[in-house]
Amino acid sequence: MNIRRNHLSKLALTISASAVVLSSLLTAPTVLAQVKEQFFPVLVYRTGAYATNGSQWANGYVDYLKLINARGGINGVKISFEECETAYATDRGVECYERLKGKNGGATLFQPLSTGITFALTEKAPVDKIPLITAGYGRSESQNGAVFTWNFPLLGTYWVGAEVAIQHIAKKEGGVAKLKGKKIALVYHDSPYGKEPIPVLQELGKAYGFEVQLLPVAHPGVEQKATWLQIRQQKPDYLLLWGWGVMNSTALREAQATGYQRDKMMGIWWAGAEPDVKDVAEGAKGYSALTLQHGAEPNSKVVKDMLDLVYAKGQGAGPKNEVGQVLYMRGLLSAMLGVEGVRKAQERYGKGKVMTGEQVRWGLENLSLDQKTLDAMGFAGVMRPVQTSCLDHMGSSWVRVHTWNGSKWEFNSDWYQADEKVLRPMVMLASGKYAEEKKLKPRTPEECKL
Repeated sequence: MNIRRNHLSKLALTISASAVVLSSLLTAPTVLAQVKEQFFPVLVYRTGAYATNGSQWANGYVDYLKLINARGGINGVKISFEECETAYATDRGVECYERLKGKNGGATLFQPLSTGITFALTEKAPVDKIPLITAGYGRSESQNGAVFTWNFPLLGTYWVGAEVAIQHIAKKEGGVAKLKGKKIALVYHDSPYGKEPIPVLQELGKAYGFEVQLLPVAHPGVEQKATWLQIRQQKPDYLLLWGWGVMNSTALREAQATGYQRDKMMGIWWAGAEPDVKDVAEGAKGYSALTLQHGAEPNSKVVKDMLDLVYAKGQGAGPKNEVGQVLYMRGLLSAMLGVEGVRKAQERYGKGKVMTGEQVRWGLENLSLDQKTLDAMGFAGVMRPVQTSCLDHMGSSWVRVHTWNGSKWEFNSDWYQADEKVLRPMVMLASGKYAEEKKLKPRTPEECKL
């Protein structure tokens, strides 16, 4: 009986050991595949008050990652990604970050798509050594890479937008001297995002003699009656709209109802897409918005490639008719910047290898996308060159203005470039204060060479 029991025990152990070996053989390729892929966590909001706008950005972002895979990956390295829903809530954004930062070999980078989430992650990213790309949003002073060593507000900040908005108004008026005595209202989302342009507008108001009227709107922005009563009473000469989601279309409807001229209104780039105006249609005609370089780009080569290599195979993330629209292009362009950060990192650390967050940071600090390169990538006519450095994490500050003609967006300006003489001192002062508060020692040019 004991002999039989011992025999059965040995047999069970043999079977168990064989199962472990078989299990490891079955799972090893999966683990290996994960190690060989560059993991992009994707923070999105496809639900909540801002879903209509957030979904288009998310579709453009993940579609571009699919397009890169369809082209063979980043020097052969395929991309894996996972979405995490934030609903534009800061606490949920932080939860997503914590959940995804260590998955699949570690996060390549994060793009928070929220100024509030950016503020929350700014102190976490240096500890975890994961870059944050905040293209066209986030902390404006994070342009200074000496202090904000892991934040990359690529292509422009809200301070850039505010300064260019005043440039454009001055041009319409016949020069900055004509701004004296004018009233410029800022209708803004009452959040870190909406408050970002205030310091620049107030600084320029002092310099040029115009009055800045601040009109906050509570989240999500559907109730603006009191705001527009103030506008009717104060009669500002121009109105800047710093809104998001339903707040933008609500503002345009209120402007129509109160008779405020839409051609006196200008939005930031998050208030200048199809969802903001399409339901207002003719009522929004004449309304302008700044662009983060691009506008709606349905005829660009990158969009044609997307339709051929992703949508023709039934792999698109959203409706085909939205491919090339403003927010879709914003998401696509944001993904491209991240991919090119990885590609640049591979030049130093090994082509065909998966890059760590720390290596990608080096890549993002050494981006050099000239016009020839951008054109070859399918971005001809969409955007201008980007050149970053260890100390300049923005890399470009070009802006155009487009206007809604009642049925589509049309460019109606040449390229503007933000005035560094105005913004640079503000960036240095604000980033210096941050460094002092957080007891950070800014990097020197010599340390950047290491």
